[in-house]
Amino acid sequence: MKKDLISLKDLTPKEIEEIFILTDKLRQDKFKFSKVLEGKTLALIFQKPSNRTRVSFEVGMYQLGGYSIYLGPEEINLGIRESVKDVAKTLSRYVDAIVLRTFEHKDVLEMAKYATVPVINGLSDFSHPCQVLSDIYTIREKFKKLKGIKLAYIGDGNNNVCHSLLFACPKVGINISIASPKDYQPKKEVLKEALSLSKLNNTQVNLSDNPFLAVKDADIIYTDVWISMGKEKETDIRRKIFKRFQVNRDLVSLAKKTCLIMHCLPAHRGEEITDEVIDSKNSIVFDQAENRLHVQKAILIKLLK
Repeated sequence: MKKDLISLKDLTPKEIEEIFILTDKLRQDKFKFSKVLEGKTLALIFQKPSNRTRVSFEVGMYQLGGYSIYLGPEEINLGIRESVKDVAKTLSRYVDAIVLRTFEHKDVLEMAKYATVPVINGLSDFSHPCQVLSDIYTIREKFKKLKGIKLAYIGDGNNNVCHSLLFACPKVGINISIASPKDYQPKKEVLKEALSLSKLNNTQVNLSDNPFLAVKDADIIYTDVWISMGKEKETDIRRKIFKRFQVNRDLVSLAKKTCLIMHCLPAHRGEEITDEVIDSKNSIVFDQAENRLHVQKAILIKLLK
């Protein structure tokens, strides 16, 4: 039976740890795995622009001995030129796995439903599992543990990264505190799932509209853009609403002195985060970016081998 990666809601703590253990091995000796996916082909269907997701998957597939083919919006125009169902069925005859980066999460679900090969969510408006698996791996790398770490997420709570953090953090032992404006908080069903997971795993999930309270005693401060792709018409109003949620020196000073700074990139410097913070010695933003490559290679092996 084929396995997909659609949302971190679907992964168990054991499966997450298995991905991380394999990632450790890949980083220690990448040449040992240089032919593990020889003869395999990965289709990258991207309806949205990309830097890290595209490059890390293409390079990762190459380093594992496989091949990738990029299909941008002009090639497929998913759901307009050709239905998601037909694309899924057709590509399943040609390739061994599909990465889909799209605007609407329902497209990922439909692709997975009709494809007979593994489907990986490369980003949707609801979920960004590869990003957050890489983030959690980076935290594990820096702290040598996950249990008991406090992560403060500051900014737009109703986005794919925040949702994925809520699915993942309580499972692996990380306490998460979210500060978002009241009309931009996580979806209720995601928060409900996170709170349920926190009870099972004895972790904490907190939500407020006070960034200064959220970062108290934080080991990590995480932020993301205020204006995600597709929200450009709301730029002016979002800048006003999110102004007090900027991750700057004053906010960081309220966390632990050793607090690390995370951002999934791309960053709008001077909006959600200042140059001073993102370029500081406590920033691990580019370690996160690098780990996309290593973690996604582990994901590919897990799904294709």
